[in-house]
Amino acid sequence: MSPAGDALTMLPPIVPRFWICTAPIVAAASALLAARLAARIGLLNTMVFTHLPSNVLLIMIPFMPTAPLAVVVLLLRYSISQMDVPTRQSYTMAVVDPDERSAAAGVTGVARTTGAAVAPLVSAPLMVNSAFWGLPFVLAGSVKIVYDLLLYRAFRAIRPPEEGSSGASRVSPAATRRT
Repeated sequence: MSPAGDALTMLPPIVPRFWICTAPIVAAASALLAARLAARIGLLNTMVFTHLPSNVLLIMIPFMPTAPLAVVVLLLRYSISQMDVPTRQSYTMAVVDPDERSAAAGVTGVARTTGAAVAPLVSAPLMVNSAFWGLPFVLAGSVKIVYDLLLYRAFRAIRPPEEGSSGASRVSPAATRRT
């Protein structure tokens, strides 16, 4: 897809070690900032409006002209990619009835873990072929963008009680399965 693909495989070993160590730290810092942002723009908006640009950055990685620029874009992505995690958990707990919270948390956790477990089965064979090494980034970013837009469309009228009620303030897991 770009020269960055070939260059990434030829990076000195310290570079991948650097981003593998740095990325989780950057992601953790962004998760801490998520609460402040959610207080200003709302939980759902924080989930969607930070995840959308994060996924655009994910799509851009294989199109970077150099490996160092690809690493910079990756770290930028990590700076906002995890802001949806604490806000999603908070949103789910706020809009689901107390007796259904455990089940709702389990369903969202299993869905996220399953996606993370299945993704390497698709991406690994593509990344082995140098002609397709960037395709998993594009596919993952595209699928996540569709998810974000559908999430926003399905839940934009459901506000947690703390954010004020302009629509339904509680939803049962059964109701979300129909959307």
